[in-house]
Amino acid sequence: MTEKTFRLPDVGEGLTEADIVQWKVSPGDTVAVNDVIVEIETAKSLVELPSPYAGTVSSLMVAEGETVDVGTPIISVTVDSGAGSTTPTTPETTTEAAAPEAVPAAPQAPAPAAEAAAPAAEAPRASLTGTGPKPDAVRRRPRRPSASGTPTPDAPTEAMPVPAADPAPAPAAPAAPKAHIPAPSETATPSGTAAVQDRVNRLIQRVLAKPPVRKAAKDLGINLADVTATGASGEVTKQDLISYQAQREAERESAGEFWSPGPGADDSRIERIPVKGVRRATAKAMVESAFSAPHVSIFVDVDASRTMEFVRRLKASKDFEGIRVSPLLILAKAVIWAAARNPSVNATWAGDEILVKHFMNLGIAAATPRGLMVPNIKEAQELSLKELAIALNTLAATAREGRTPPADMRGGTLTVTNIGSLGIDTGTPIINPGEVAIVAFGTIKQKPWVVDGEVVPRWITTLGGSFDHRVVDGDLSARFMADVAAILEEPALLLG
Repeated sequence: MTEKTFRLPDVGEGLTEADIVQWKVSPGDTVAVNDVIVEIETAKSLVELPSPYAGTVSSLMVAEGETVDVGTPIISVTVDSGAGSTTPTTPETTTEAAAPEAVPAAPQAPAPAAEAAAPAAEAPRASLTGTGPKPDAVRRRPRRPSASGTPTPDAPTEAMPVPAADPAPAPAAPAAPKAHIPAPSETATPSGTAAVQDRVNRLIQRVLAKPPVRKAAKDLGINLADVTATGASGEVTKQDLISYQAQREAERESAGEFWSPGPGADDSRIERIPVKGVRRATAKAMVESAFSAPHVSIFVDVDASRTMEFVRRLKASKDFEGIRVSPLLILAKAVIWAAARNPSVNATWAGDEILVKHFMNLGIAAATPRGLMVPNIKEAQELSLKELAIALNTLAATAREGRTPPADMRGGTLTVTNIGSLGIDTGTPIINPGEVAIVAFGTIKQKPWVVDGEVVPRWITTLGGSFDHRVVDGDLSARFMADVAAILEEPALLLG
């Protein structure tokens, strides 16, 4: 019988430590090669480690919840020497206790910016000078006026098939009725103007729901505008109301249980949460980005009514059956399209040069139970609308479960954060380290909007963009955001 020791490996991220989250085996258990033995949390994600040996677990050498360095012995397995030991599949994942000298020294954790820039070094480089490359203006496709007089871009860089899907369904946009145009006598007084605005507001706030649902909402004191509608025509259903009420009651109960009794600032009433894993990595990256990259932010209001209609049609399409579709899908495609027209937003600042990426690894900021994560979709520029929808759904589901592979966290080139899913209008996002741009997508809701001289309710959203001013000048950031907004206002441009 031979005893083998398995040391904590570097799982390919260049990290120096990890937290032991949960052991999947106990002393005395029999394991086979590649059986999962432990779940660890690195600074980026949860990872399950397989056993490199077949045998009986002798001992667990590290307790759950402990943070250990790469190369630390964590488990020993007794192997039948007659049957021969199983050689680990990769030298970097296992080491024997009898040969500690074979364990490589724990690598130093690279700075996030350097880590993100590594893939870019393999891509074609563009050595630029100055604080804001102007060649982008040359690369942009010329705009020509359309029949309506609105500038429209020439054919986009790639033809898009019929669209795809993404998380969080959005309500279908009803046909926008025209607001009442007051007679001169009405507009002659402030009260007349107020009456017109009141009519518009009532029209905008009208929520689709059947009479029994409206009565139930009134009895419960629920504003139907606060309830997420899942009905086929965008109406609030009875089940929607029940789910909302259950969530509201749960929040009230948890709020009552949160406060601890007793006066003063007793230390026993202070919850201490260790900062480690994803939270520690996020904190380090955000501080580094905020204080190393000079941020500049701009905002733009967008009429996304056509995007809402486009999403509704996609949901009804047989091509996208079984695929979740939301406006985030259209925004993601818009960002890819706009970056091709303004290449320097898809770049890395490398000190003495700017690395412009001729590929898009689109990062999607995801709130997970373990903190903020930004996995990215590799080569997103190559995906059709349907393929992008599937990729977004997979990314979101994996991130929520905390199962994002380490490879999906590396090499992002530009990030999108969907703060609108939480009902927020807009914000000032912090650029992901190693990138020079991030777009924040605010909530889409109906507001009064002027169309052809008339005030009508339209689906409006606000986009917020932050840029590294060392690379992206004001005019470039404005052109990029204007291009993104153009797609949300007219998704048909993607099909040109």
